[in-house]
Amino acid sequence: MRLFPPVPINSRLTVDDDILPDGTFVGKGWFADYSAYAMGRMERLWGSDCREFKPERWLDDDGMYQQLDQYKYPVFHGGFRMCLGKEMAYLQMKSVVVAVMHEFEIEVVGGGGTPEKMVEPPYSLSLLLNMKNGLHVRLKKRQQ
Repeated sequence: MRLFPPVPINSRLTVDDDILPDGTFVGKGWFADYSAYAMGRMERLWGSDCREFKPERWLDDDGMYQQLDQYKYPVFHGGFRMCLGKEMAYLQMKSVVVAVMHEFEIEVVGGGGTPEKMVEPPYSLSLLLNMKNGLHVRLKKRQQ
């Protein structure tokens, strides 16, 4: 979700004049946008290997999951606008992955995430980030 967030760009409309924490003035009626898609690929935030899928990024020195700064990883937004369904989304995602992977071996048709696809992913832009033509996979029933 860091590299391919479901909502790639988010927009907010200001209801009053304000000053952001870095001192930037934002006027009443202005749009304030951020791109979770671009932030997930920023070397300044994630290091020189920012385009690589590395699950260990999320683990501390003891191998335990560590919650990252909500403003560095804004997929579920942050602060007072944090998504109310975040914990349920994580639980649902883990449950589905475990259930499917327990029963099936999954192979992405066409090789999946190649370095070329990471630079120019096959997505169609809309409010939600959708893959062009879907993600085709082969499922093979695991032997019990």
